[in-house]
Amino acid sequence: MRPKLLLRSTIGLLFGGFTAFSQSFNNFPVTTQKPPLHGKHWMGITGKPLAATAGTMIFSKGGNAVDASCAMLAATCTMWDVLSWGGETQALIYNPKTKKVIAINAMGVAPTGATADFFRNKGMKYPPEYGPLAATTPGTPGGLMTMLAEYGTMSLKEVLAPAMQMAEGYPIEAQTANSIERGKDQIKKWPYSTKVFLPHLGQKREAPDAGEIFVQKDLRATLQKLVDTEQLALKNGKNRKEAIYAAYDRFYKGDIAKEIARGCQEQGGLITEQDMASCKVKIEEPLMTNYKGIEVYKMQQWTQGPVMLQALNMLENLDLKGMGYNSSRYVHALYQVMNLAFADRDFYYGDPAFAPEEPMKGLLSKEYAKERLKQINWERNDAKTLPGDPYPFEGKKNPFTEQIKNWGNFQASLNRNANGLDEKFMEEFTAGTTSVEAADEEGWVVSITPSGGWVPACIAGNTGVGLSQRMQSFVLDARENPFNVVEPGKRPRVTLTPSLAMKDGKPFLSFAKQAGDEQDQLLLQFFLNVVEFGMTVQEATEAPSFKTLQMYASFGEHEKDPGGLILNQSMPDWTRKELSRMGYKLSYQPRTSGPINAIYFDWQHGSFWGGSSNHGEDYGFGW
Repeated sequence: MRPKLLLRSTIGLLFGGFTAFSQSFNNFPVTTQKPPLHGKHWMGITGKPLAATAGTMIFSKGGNAVDASCAMLAATCTMWDVLSWGGETQALIYNPKTKKVIAINAMGVAPTGATADFFRNKGMKYPPEYGPLAATTPGTPGGLMTMLAEYGTMSLKEVLAPAMQMAEGYPIEAQTANSIERGKDQIKKWPYSTKVFLPHLGQKREAPDAGEIFVQKDLRATLQKLVDTEQLALKNGKNRKEAIYAAYDRFYKGDIAKEIARGCQEQGGLITEQDMASCKVKIEEPLMTNYKGIEVYKMQQWTQGPVMLQALNMLENLDLKGMGYNSSRYVHALYQVMNLAFADRDFYYGDPAFAPEEPMKGLLSKEYAKERLKQINWERNDAKTLPGDPYPFEGKKNPFTEQIKNWGNFQASLNRNANGLDEKFMEEFTAGTTSVEAADEEGWVVSITPSGGWVPACIAGNTGVGLSQRMQSFVLDARENPFNVVEPGKRPRVTLTPSLAMKDGKPFLSFAKQAGDEQDQLLLQFFLNVVEFGMTVQEATEAPSFKTLQMYASFGEHEKDPGGLILNQSMPDWTRKELSRMGYKLSYQPRTSGPINAIYFDWQHGSFWGGSSNHGEDYGFGW
């Protein structure tokens, strides 16, 4: 057997039963738990089958990838697919007309009165996980309408039609229905949430049953107001774009905004009408690095996206293929690189609209990456990894040198229970989010990771809009991260991180995943699966990943688990033993692959390959 095929057969053994070959090995049988998607004209993938169907409805009417992605976003919000309408949206869009990737920043901001002193005076170490005090201003409606107005082709009425039909009543799936039942004690604290989520109040099961028609009258009325405003503007001579922005203004400056603010404050929250009116969606330049000729794009440093770029800058200096896929050497190399990048995230990332200025030029420089790489102990895990010093790589002196020396001394490390992983910690670590991926034959590509307002959500008054819980991603102590201390009008540093990759001036991969702090570490491995190990996009979404728990969680108590490493159960005994010897605390999961959704652009054949992980309810269609 030739060496290359021998390597691939070995990879297959580590997959726990399926063999991976690149697209070029299409004479060999390839088995994955889900079939790859194929399409020539368009493709859409998201977190729920019904939401993916909403995208196909728009594509079938002639909409482009932006139109379809907005319809899928609206549907996932209506389905409470680990997010709602009051959450936040982050998107990367490739515009084939300008041949550029742009970023949509539709993250809400901390409301008036949300200061570190405010929360400290309530005895809190961080802003709360749930309820009206956890809420930033709603970002997703503005993000959807901005994307549609600027880059779509259809009306808001057309794009919201599937979501509005769902709000009238759709058969709720077991995952969400059971999540509501588990969270009902929290939900009962908020009257408007109780009205929506608990139709069987007082019975043994108070949440809807799986398959029950779930009706949201208030949300349906709110969406109708947006459509009515758009249609009236069109009737009065406004163009498509102006009419959509008229609906935008009604949400943020009209009666909807007024009711959101009233309902939030009634339940103890801080959002004001002025906070709503001040909401601005930003169209930004994304950040990018080049990995072996592939341009990888991420959102700016108010997300964790640059972590992956930093990691790629370090990894391009290593022989990853020579280490062997998921060998102990490979796992150790990626884990240590991610340690370094996540330590920088935990200290240096924050909203660039606020001082101090994040040292992103230094953090993303190739020279800094090589310097960080020298700090790796190749024999054992370093459980005390500190942030680096990127300032010299942009010609400056680091003002936080002394602070970094003591960094982490006052932060929390996880106390593991006798059974291994702490369930609450893992729930917080993987909280929220879905993903939306779309592409069309004209060349539009969209990658979105919307989130916020997941169950149990506090609904704002009679709007049907669930409020975000993203305030908890701020810190109150500047010693922890001087760039991410809560202030009114500021965006928290979030985990949400869509991804786009370009090669030879053309789209190469569009990919994203849900699940909090896991996102960039698993997206990094997915990317390397395709680029370094030649997997198809479906194989790469299903391939067993591993997870580091050594960064500080962005939720809850912001704990970390030094040396914590989650492996797939298929990992061989000899690899487990070697990693244990290197100082890792091992835990295992049967599926560690995602959920990841991705589109690969096959320019040789003029088609799309879609991948949707076998971990979750994500689904897609192509044509």
